[in-house]
Amino acid sequence: MPRKRPTDEGDELLARLGSLTAQARRRAQLQRTQVELAVALQRGMLPRDLPDAPGVHVAVRYTPANLGLNVGGDWYDAFTMPDGRIGLSIGDVQGHNIEAAAFMGQVRAGLRALASVTGEPGELLARTNDLLLSLGSELFATCTFMRLDPATGVLESARAGHIPFVWATADGKSGVVDDEGGPPLGIERGAEFPVTRHRLTTGGVFVLVTDGVVEGPSLNIEDGLDQVVRLAGIAAVAGLEAHALAAAVIKGAESVGHEDDAAVLVVGLDGPSTLA
Repeated sequence: MPRKRPTDEGDELLARLGSLTAQARRRAQLQRTQVELAVALQRGMLPRDLPDAPGVHVAVRYTPANLGLNVGGDWYDAFTMPDGRIGLSIGDVQGHNIEAAAFMGQVRAGLRALASVTGEPGELLARTNDLLLSLGSELFATCTFMRLDPATGVLESARAGHIPFVWATADGKSGVVDDEGGPPLGIERGAEFPVTRHRLTTGGVFVLVTDGVVEGPSLNIEDGLDQVVRLAGIAAVAGLEAHALAAAVIKGAESVGHEDDAAVLVVGLDGPSTLA
């Protein structure tokens, strides 16, 4: 049997390499398009405007994961409720893909819609949980929801499997809130979400984060939260603005050791000394 000439074999090899290169380029372009779609979907579902109430300072920071299709469903939200109080939420959907980003939009929209029916945080999370279960999705989400009264500084909160938030006061005290939470949203029917009351004092701050800020291969969650506590304490004592604290906390997410969504929500209060 006659052998192919070396030139023929070389041409065939080059043709195969060219075909493989073209396939790889198409796959890379498809993946890039999917990532851009997921990020655009995610960003489009985050609030464009934050509440504007006298003495209340709300600041947010958000960085999406951008490794491959590792785009998840972290979100934050802040809005004025029908009774004039401010609703604040932060959460994280299980998974890292376009489906997670879309599910995040459903959770956030559900919270906002149901907040017009009930502003009580525990009941609001319970109704949102029932709504998500009725959708039949296999995904679930962790979440913290707060209701803040700007006139008094009274803040009520409930957690659904989410990381506890951090607090700091202008007199140098700080820590992690020790409250009882319920299960993540979308898992257990009839779940209950205990409500705790706090007071946001003059010059004080509350800091809410998602796990991409405080947990990863290079940082365990206890150390991650301690890092946020230190930053919040310094900011409260020094009188730093909420946006400066939010920027410092999101910067700390670089130490967790992986690519993940990261969201930070900071709320602070200025007001008469009687709020302290």
